[in-house]
Amino acid sequence: MAAKIYTNKDANLTSLKKKTLAVIGFGSQGHAHALNLKDSGLNVIIGLYKKSKSREVAQKLGFEVMDTADAVKAADVIFVATPDTVIPEVYNKDIAPHLTKGKTLLFSHGFAVHFKTIEVPEDVDVILVAPKGPGHTVRSQFVDGKGVPGLIAVHQDVSGKAHKTALAWARGVGCTRAGVFETNFREETVTDLFGEQVVLCGGASALVKAGFEVLVEAGYQPEMAYFECLHELKLIVDLMNESGIAGMRFSISETAEYGDVTVGPKIIDASVKKRMEKQLKVIEDGKFAKEWTKEYETGCKNFNALRKEGADHQIEKVGEKLRSTMSWIKQTKLKKGASQASYVSSSK
Repeated sequence: MAAKIYTNKDANLTSLKKKTLAVIGFGSQGHAHALNLKDSGLNVIIGLYKKSKSREVAQKLGFEVMDTADAVKAADVIFVATPDTVIPEVYNKDIAPHLTKGKTLLFSHGFAVHFKTIEVPEDVDVILVAPKGPGHTVRSQFVDGKGVPGLIAVHQDVSGKAHKTALAWARGVGCTRAGVFETNFREETVTDLFGEQVVLCGGASALVKAGFEVLVEAGYQPEMAYFECLHELKLIVDLMNESGIAGMRFSISETAEYGDVTVGPKIIDASVKKRMEKQLKVIEDGKFAKEWTKEYETGCKNFNALRKEGADHQIEKVGEKLRSTMSWIKQTKLKKGASQASYVSSSK
Protein backbone atom coordinates (compact mmCIF):
# COMPACT_ATOMS: atom_id res chain seq x y z
CA MET A 1 0.00 0.00 0.00
CA ALA A 2 1.43 3.37 -1.06
CA ALA A 3 2.16 5.91 1.68
CA LYS A 4 -0.21 8.87 1.88
CA ILE A 5 1.30 12.15 0.74
CA TYR A 6 -0.04 15.18 2.62
CA THR A 7 -0.19 18.49 0.74
CA ASN A 8 -1.55 22.00 1.39
CA LYS A 9 -5.14 20.77 1.15
CA ASP A 10 -4.54 18.47 4.13
CA ALA A 11 -2.97 21.10 6.39
CA ASN A 12 -4.43 24.23 7.96
CA LEU A 13 -2.53 27.01 9.70
CA THR A 14 -5.57 27.96 11.77
CA SER A 15 -4.52 25.71 14.66
CA LEU A 16 -1.29 27.73 15.04
CA LYS A 17 -2.68 31.22 14.38
CA LYS A 18 -3.36 32.17 18.00
CA LYS A 19 -0.35 30.34 19.41
CA THR A 20 3.19 31.45 20.23
CA LEU A 21 5.86 29.37 18.51
CA ALA A 22 9.34 29.26 20.03
CA VAL A 23 12.36 28.22 18.00
CA ILE A 24 15.19 27.22 20.34
CA GLY A 25 18.43 27.75 18.42
CA PHE A 26 18.99 29.78 15.27
CA GLY A 27 21.25 27.55 13.16
CA SER A 28 20.59 26.02 9.76
CA GLN A 29 17.16 24.50 10.42
CA GLY A 30 16.20 26.90 13.21
CA HIS A 31 16.53 30.08 11.19
CA ALA A 32 14.77 28.54 8.15
CA HIS A 33 11.78 27.33 10.16
CA ALA A 34 11.54 30.65 12.02
CA LEU A 35 11.64 32.81 8.89
CA ASN A 36 9.22 30.61 6.95
CA LEU A 37 6.74 30.47 9.83
CA LYS A 38 6.99 34.24 10.29
CA ASP A 39 6.35 34.79 6.58
CA SER A 40 3.35 32.46 6.92
CA GLY A 41 1.83 34.96 9.34
CA LEU A 42 2.55 33.10 12.57
CA ASN A 43 3.85 34.47 15.87
CA VAL A 44 7.44 33.27 16.27
CA ILE A 45 9.89 34.00 19.07
CA ILE A 46 13.51 32.87 19.34
CA GLY A 47 15.07 31.28 22.43
CA LEU A 48 18.85 31.53 22.83
CA TYR A 49 21.40 31.51 25.63
CA LYS A 50 22.52 34.92 26.84
CA LYS A 51 25.86 35.16 25.01
CA SER A 52 24.73 33.58 21.72
CA LYS A 53 26.11 35.34 18.64
CA SER A 54 22.83 34.56 16.89
CA ARG A 55 20.89 37.00 19.08
CA GLU A 56 21.84 40.03 17.00
CA VAL A 57 21.20 38.17 13.74
CA ALA A 58 17.70 37.11 14.82
CA GLN A 59 16.84 40.59 16.11
CA LYS A 60 17.89 42.20 12.83
CA LEU A 61 15.53 39.81 11.05
CA GLY A 62 12.66 41.15 13.14
CA PHE A 63 12.32 38.45 15.80
CA GLU A 64 11.75 38.90 19.50
CA VAL A 65 14.67 37.12 21.17
CA MET A 66 14.44 35.77 24.71
CA ASP A 67 16.54 33.66 27.00
CA THR A 68 15.70 30.03 26.31
CA ALA A 69 13.79 29.47 29.57
CA ASP A 70 11.66 32.58 29.03
CA ALA A 71 10.86 31.54 25.47
CA VAL A 72 9.69 28.13 26.67
CA LYS A 73 7.48 29.75 29.31
CA ALA A 74 5.91 32.06 26.72
CA ALA A 75 5.38 29.50 23.98
CA ASP A 76 2.69 26.98 23.15
CA VAL A 77 4.86 25.04 20.68
CA ILE A 78 8.60 24.68 21.32
CA PHE A 79 10.87 23.63 18.45
CA VAL A 80 14.16 22.26 19.77
CA ALA A 81 16.56 23.21 16.96
CA THR A 82 19.91 22.54 18.60
CA PRO A 83 22.42 19.75 17.74
CA ASP A 84 21.70 16.26 19.07
CA THR A 85 24.63 16.38 21.49
CA VAL A 86 23.58 19.76 22.89
CA ILE A 87 19.89 18.95 23.36
CA PRO A 88 20.21 17.15 26.77
CA GLU A 89 21.96 20.10 28.46
CA VAL A 90 19.63 22.73 26.99
CA TYR A 91 16.56 20.60 27.61
CA ASN A 92 17.32 19.71 31.23
CA LYS A 93 18.45 23.23 32.17
CA ASP A 94 16.08 25.53 30.30
CA ILE A 95 13.23 23.57 28.69
CA ALA A 96 12.02 20.75 30.94
CA PRO A 97 11.50 22.91 34.07
CA HIS A 98 9.09 25.15 32.14
CA LEU A 99 7.03 22.59 30.24
CA THR A 100 3.45 22.71 31.40
CA LYS A 101 0.42 20.67 30.43
CA GLY A 102 -0.88 21.50 26.96
CA LYS A 103 2.41 22.60 25.42
CA THR A 104 3.91 20.87 22.38
CA LEU A 105 7.53 19.80 21.96
CA LEU A 106 8.70 19.64 18.34
CA PHE A 107 11.90 18.19 16.86
CA SER A 108 13.34 17.91 13.35
CA HIS A 109 15.25 14.71 14.22
CA GLY A 110 14.15 11.94 16.56
CA PHE A 111 17.57 11.11 18.09
CA ALA A 112 17.10 12.62 21.56
CA VAL A 113 13.59 11.24 22.05
CA HIS A 114 14.12 7.81 20.51
CA PHE A 115 17.43 7.11 22.27
CA LYS A 116 16.14 8.69 25.49
CA THR A 117 18.93 11.21 25.99
CA ILE A 118 16.07 13.35 27.35
CA GLU A 119 12.93 12.40 29.25
CA VAL A 120 9.73 14.04 28.00
CA PRO A 121 6.83 14.62 30.42
CA GLU A 122 3.60 12.71 29.93
CA ASP A 123 1.34 15.76 29.66
CA VAL A 124 2.73 17.42 26.51
CA ASP A 125 2.44 16.55 22.82
CA VAL A 126 5.70 15.44 21.20
CA ILE A 127 5.96 15.67 17.42
CA LEU A 128 8.50 15.76 14.62
CA VAL A 129 8.64 17.84 11.43
CA ALA A 130 11.71 17.10 9.32
CA PRO A 131 12.23 18.85 5.98
CA LYS A 132 14.35 16.64 3.74
CA GLY A 133 16.86 19.33 2.87
CA PRO A 134 19.37 21.69 4.53
CA GLY A 135 18.08 24.88 6.09
CA HIS A 136 19.22 27.20 3.31
CA THR A 137 17.27 25.09 0.80
CA VAL A 138 14.18 25.02 3.03
CA ARG A 139 14.36 28.81 3.07
CA SER A 140 15.23 29.47 -0.59
CA GLN A 141 12.54 27.12 -1.89
CA PHE A 142 9.95 28.78 0.35
CA VAL A 143 10.92 32.25 -0.87
CA ASP A 144 10.57 31.00 -4.46
CA GLY A 145 7.02 29.85 -3.71
CA LYS A 146 8.01 26.20 -3.59
CA GLY A 147 8.96 23.77 -0.82
CA VAL A 148 11.05 20.74 0.03
CA PRO A 149 9.41 17.40 0.92
CA GLY A 150 9.18 16.62 4.61
CA LEU A 151 8.40 14.01 7.24
CA ILE A 152 6.04 14.24 10.19
CA ALA A 153 5.72 11.95 13.19
CA VAL A 154 3.78 11.87 16.44
CA HIS A 155 5.52 10.39 19.49
CA GLN A 156 2.99 11.52 22.08
CA ASP A 157 -0.53 12.83 21.52
CA VAL A 158 -2.04 14.11 24.76
CA SER A 159 -4.28 16.76 23.24
CA GLY A 160 -5.64 14.64 20.41
CA LYS A 161 -4.41 17.36 18.04
CA ALA A 162 -0.72 16.47 17.69
CA HIS A 163 -1.06 15.24 14.10
CA LYS A 164 -2.92 18.42 13.16
CA THR A 165 -0.19 20.55 14.76
CA ALA A 166 2.56 18.70 12.91
CA LEU A 167 0.81 19.18 9.57
CA ALA A 168 0.20 22.86 10.32
CA TRP A 169 3.89 23.40 11.12
CA ALA A 170 4.86 21.50 7.97
CA ARG A 171 2.63 23.84 5.98
CA GLY A 172 4.08 26.87 7.72
CA VAL A 173 7.62 25.95 6.68
CA GLY A 174 6.56 25.04 3.14
CA CYS A 175 6.86 21.25 3.18
CA THR A 176 3.23 20.59 2.24
CA ARG A 177 3.82 22.50 -0.99
CA ALA A 178 6.00 19.59 -2.09
CA GLY A 179 4.56 16.69 -0.10
CA VAL A 180 4.76 15.36 3.45
CA PHE A 181 5.12 11.70 4.45
CA GLU A 182 4.22 10.22 7.82
CA THR A 183 6.75 8.17 9.77
CA ASN A 184 7.58 7.57 13.45
CA PHE A 185 10.48 8.69 15.64
CA ARG A 186 12.25 5.32 15.50
CA GLU A 187 12.05 4.98 11.72
CA GLU A 188 13.16 8.55 11.07
CA THR A 189 16.09 8.29 13.47
CA VAL A 190 17.39 4.87 12.41
CA THR A 191 17.08 5.46 8.66
CA ASP A 192 18.65 8.92 8.93
CA LEU A 193 21.69 7.62 10.83
CA PHE A 194 22.01 4.60 8.56
CA GLY A 195 21.91 6.73 5.42
CA GLU A 196 24.53 9.14 6.76
CA GLN A 197 26.93 6.47 7.97
CA VAL A 198 26.64 3.77 5.32
CA VAL A 199 25.87 5.64 2.08
CA LEU A 200 25.68 9.43 1.99
CA CYS A 201 28.64 10.48 4.13
CA GLY A 202 30.59 7.50 5.47
CA GLY A 203 30.14 5.19 2.48
CA ALA A 204 30.58 7.81 -0.24
CA SER A 205 33.63 9.53 1.28
CA ALA A 206 35.37 6.21 2.01
CA LEU A 207 34.69 4.97 -1.53
CA VAL A 208 36.03 8.21 -3.06
CA LYS A 209 39.22 8.16 -0.96
CA ALA A 210 39.86 4.47 -1.63
CA GLY A 211 39.52 4.98 -5.40
CA PHE A 212 41.81 8.01 -5.25
CA GLU A 213 44.45 6.08 -3.29
CA VAL A 214 44.38 3.09 -5.66
CA LEU A 215 45.05 5.31 -8.70
CA VAL A 216 47.78 7.38 -7.00
CA GLU A 217 49.51 4.30 -5.57
CA ALA A 218 49.48 2.80 -9.06
CA GLY A 219 51.44 5.81 -10.34
CA TYR A 220 48.70 7.98 -11.84
CA GLN A 221 48.69 11.74 -11.28
CA PRO A 222 46.78 12.84 -8.14
CA GLU A 223 45.01 15.49 -10.21
CA MET A 224 43.66 12.84 -12.59
CA ALA A 225 42.61 10.67 -9.66
CA TYR A 226 40.78 13.64 -8.09
CA PHE A 227 38.87 14.44 -11.28
CA GLU A 228 37.79 10.85 -11.86
CA CYS A 229 36.98 9.81 -8.29
CA LEU A 230 35.66 13.00 -6.67
CA HIS A 231 35.02 15.89 -9.04
CA GLU A 232 32.79 13.98 -11.46
CA LEU A 233 30.80 12.38 -8.66
CA LYS A 234 28.52 15.44 -8.59
CA LEU A 235 27.54 14.83 -12.22
CA ILE A 236 26.45 11.27 -11.43
CA VAL A 237 24.68 12.17 -8.19
CA ASP A 238 22.80 15.00 -9.91
CA LEU A 239 21.65 12.60 -12.64
CA MET A 240 20.46 10.08 -10.05
CA ASN A 241 18.74 12.84 -8.09
CA GLU A 242 16.89 14.03 -11.18
CA SER A 243 16.05 10.70 -12.85
CA GLY A 244 16.93 7.80 -10.56
CA ILE A 245 19.63 5.20 -11.17
CA ALA A 246 18.07 4.04 -14.44
CA GLY A 247 17.89 7.64 -15.63
CA MET A 248 21.54 8.18 -14.79
CA ARG A 249 22.50 5.08 -16.77
CA PHE A 250 20.47 6.34 -19.73
CA SER A 251 22.45 9.60 -19.71
CA ILE A 252 26.00 8.21 -19.54
CA SER A 253 27.96 6.44 -22.27
CA GLU A 254 27.37 2.75 -22.95
CA THR A 255 30.98 2.07 -21.93
CA ALA A 256 30.35 3.72 -18.55
CA GLU A 257 27.02 1.93 -18.16
CA TYR A 258 28.52 -1.49 -18.93
CA GLY A 259 31.26 -0.83 -16.37
CA ASP A 260 28.59 0.24 -13.91
CA VAL A 261 26.43 -2.88 -14.14
CA THR A 262 29.27 -5.40 -14.37
CA VAL A 263 31.89 -3.99 -12.01
CA GLY A 264 29.78 -2.18 -9.39
CA PRO A 265 28.45 -5.40 -7.83
CA LYS A 266 32.02 -6.73 -7.57
CA ILE A 267 33.09 -3.69 -5.50
CA ILE A 268 29.96 -3.30 -3.39
CA ASP A 269 29.41 -7.03 -2.95
CA ALA A 270 27.57 -9.29 -0.53
CA SER A 271 30.27 -8.82 2.12
CA VAL A 272 29.68 -5.05 2.06
CA LYS A 273 25.95 -5.56 2.42
CA LYS A 274 26.56 -7.82 5.43
CA ARG A 275 28.63 -5.08 7.08
CA MET A 276 25.83 -2.62 6.32
CA GLU A 277 23.36 -4.96 8.03
CA LYS A 278 25.69 -5.21 11.02
CA GLN A 279 25.90 -1.42 11.27
CA LEU A 280 22.11 -1.18 11.07
CA LYS A 281 21.92 -3.38 14.17
CA VAL A 282 24.46 -1.15 15.94
CA ILE A 283 22.22 1.84 15.24
CA GLU A 284 18.98 0.06 16.12
CA ASP A 285 20.14 -1.22 19.51
CA GLY A 286 21.48 2.20 20.54
CA LYS A 287 25.19 1.32 20.59
CA PHE A 288 26.08 4.10 18.15
CA ALA A 289 24.04 6.65 20.12
CA LYS A 290 25.81 5.68 23.36
CA GLU A 291 29.22 5.76 21.67
CA TRP A 292 28.64 9.21 20.13
CA THR A 293 27.16 10.63 23.35
CA LYS A 294 30.13 9.36 25.37
CA GLU A 295 32.59 10.71 22.76
CA TYR A 296 31.01 14.16 22.98
CA GLU A 297 30.85 14.17 26.77
CA THR A 298 34.55 13.25 27.05
CA GLY A 299 35.80 16.03 24.78
CA CYS A 300 35.70 14.43 21.29
CA LYS A 301 39.37 13.39 21.43
CA ASN A 302 38.98 10.47 19.02
CA PHE A 303 36.53 12.39 16.80
CA ASN A 304 38.88 15.36 16.48
CA ALA A 305 41.83 13.07 15.67
CA LEU A 306 39.82 11.35 12.92
CA ARG A 307 38.65 14.73 11.61
CA LYS A 308 42.26 15.98 11.43
CA GLU A 309 43.39 12.78 9.72
CA GLY A 310 40.71 13.25 7.08
CA ALA A 311 41.52 16.93 6.55
CA ASP A 312 45.22 16.09 6.08
CA HIS A 313 44.54 13.47 3.37
CA GLN A 314 46.22 14.09 0.02
CA ILE A 315 42.86 14.28 -1.75
CA GLU A 316 42.08 17.46 0.24
CA LYS A 317 45.33 19.18 -0.79
CA VAL A 318 44.86 18.26 -4.43
CA GLY A 319 41.21 19.24 -4.34
CA GLU A 320 41.91 22.66 -2.82
CA LYS A 321 44.37 23.42 -5.63
CA LEU A 322 42.06 22.24 -8.41
CA ARG A 323 38.93 23.93 -7.03
CA SER A 324 40.77 27.25 -7.04
CA THR A 325 40.79 27.02 -10.86
CA MET A 326 37.02 26.46 -11.03
CA SER A 327 35.33 29.86 -10.86
CA TRP A 328 31.84 28.31 -10.82
CA ILE A 329 32.43 26.47 -7.55
CA LYS A 330 31.78 28.47 -4.41
CA GLN A 331 34.92 28.48 -2.27
CA THR A 332 34.06 27.75 1.37
CA LYS A 333 36.39 28.02 4.31
CA LEU A 334 35.52 25.46 6.96
CA LYS A 335 35.87 26.31 10.64
CA LYS A 336 37.43 23.56 12.69
CA GLY A 337 36.09 22.48 16.05
CA ALA A 338 32.66 22.37 17.61
CA SER A 339 31.09 24.79 15.14
CA GLN A 340 31.78 22.36 12.29
CA ALA A 341 30.16 19.53 14.22
CA SER A 342 27.14 21.73 14.81
CA TYR A 343 26.93 22.58 11.13
CA VAL A 344 27.02 18.91 10.16
CA SER A 345 24.29 18.07 12.64
CA SER A 346 21.99 20.95 11.79
CA SER A 347 22.32 21.07 8.04
CA LYS A 348 20.58 17.75 7.16
